[in-house]
Amino acid sequence: MTLEEGRRVRLAEDLELGAAVAGEPGAVVGLLSLGAGLEGTVERVDGELPESREVLEYQRLTALFEDYGHTMPTASRERLEAEIAALEPEWAAYRERGKRVTVRVRFDNGFVLDGAHQDVLTAL
Repeated sequence: MTLEEGRRVRLAEDLELGAAVAGEPGAVVGLLSLGAGLEGTVERVDGELPESREVLEYQRLTALFEDYGHTMPTASRERLEAEIAALEPEWAAYRERGKRVTVRVRFDNGFVLDGAHQDVLTAL
């Protein structure tokens, strides 16, 4: 799903946001829960989230194979092909999902969620 400014979205899952006490790491003074189904509008689309380690490794290994595979000894080339094949499902999921971004959403109840991963939102 591509999120754009002004697009209406719905929170796909419950979110719990805690506030820490200054000077006391790990101590929480309060908890705000936003329930799934809460609707709002995307105010801003931020930067892209980095790819997973598996996707980056797939890209690295395929580039290595394309550039130097023809010069590798047979056993090394076969091992590299096996490593690439093992990463294929993660690569396919990444290509289907596309790049992920973070967004700022203003919900209809007035709450603002900033830096939210697009994975927790569904488009209306």
